[in-house]
Amino acid sequence: MPLVVFNQKGGVGKSTITCNLAAISASQGLRTLVIDLDPQGNSSSYLLGVQARDDQPTVAGFFEHCLSYSLRTVLPTDFIVTTPHENLHLMPSSPLLGELESKLESRHKLYKLREALQLLAAGYDRIYIDTPPALNFYTRSALMGARACLIPFDCDEFARKALYTLLDNVAEIRADHNPGLVVDGIVVNQFQPRANLPQRMVGELVAEGLPVLQPYLPSSVKIRESHEQSLPMVYLDPQHKLTQAFVALHGVLQGLRAA
Repeated sequence: MPLVVFNQKGGVGKSTITCNLAAISASQGLRTLVIDLDPQGNSSSYLLGVQARDDQPTVAGFFEHCLSYSLRTVLPTDFIVTTPHENLHLMPSSPLLGELESKLESRHKLYKLREALQLLAAGYDRIYIDTPPALNFYTRSALMGARACLIPFDCDEFARKALYTLLDNVAEIRADHNPGLVVDGIVVNQFQPRANLPQRMVGELVAEGLPVLQPYLPSSVKIRESHEQSLPMVYLDPQHKLTQAFVALHGVLQGLRAA
C-alpha cells in the first residue's frame, strides 16, 4: 500500500504531488497518512502551516528510537500528528534527519521503516511517502518498504537524463530488497501543452515505452497560492483545472490499485 514519491532531482514537485494526492484521498473519506522524509520539510509545512510546533513528534524521533533501547513500548503511531484536514495525518519531517543518517547507516537500520509501515498499514487506507532529492538512507528505506513508487518529471533535459538513472536504481532495489516494488508511473508536472519542448520530450518518453501517466499536471500560478496558504488544491479551489488534474491522476492510481 505505501506509495513513495521519488526523484533524485530537486525541484520537480515531489512534495506538491505527495500532499495533493494525499489530500484527495482524505477528502474522499480514506484514512490517509503522509510521511515526510525530506529534511527540508516542505510537505510538513504544506500540510500543517501555522499549526506546526517545535515540540511536535517527528519522523526523526522515530529514527532516534530505532537507535536506542527502551523497555517502554513505542509505536510508529506515537510520531504522527493530526493536520487541519479530516482523515489526513502526518509524520512530520525534522532537520535532525541529516544528523541521524550516518548513525542509522552504520547501525544497519535500513529495514526499520519497512517494519513500521507494516504496522501502520492496519490503521490507514493510504500512505504517501515524500523523499529527499537523493538516493540516500531515507529514500532506500522507503523504497524497501513500499509497494510502489511514483516519479515526478518536469520537462527538461537534465530531468530526462536523471530519469534513466532513477529507474535503474529502483530496479536494483527491487532485485535486492523488495521484489514487490513497482513503478506506478511517471507524473509529468508543470506541463505546458502549447510549448514544443514539453510536447516533444513527453512524446519521446511515451514512444520509449516508459509508464507516463495521464493526465499531465498543467503549469499554474495557483499552486504558489496553495503553498503560501498551506492548503492543497482540493481545499483551496476544488474546481480549478489543476485540482481536477490531480483528482483525475488520483483516480488513475486508484485504478492501478484495483488492478
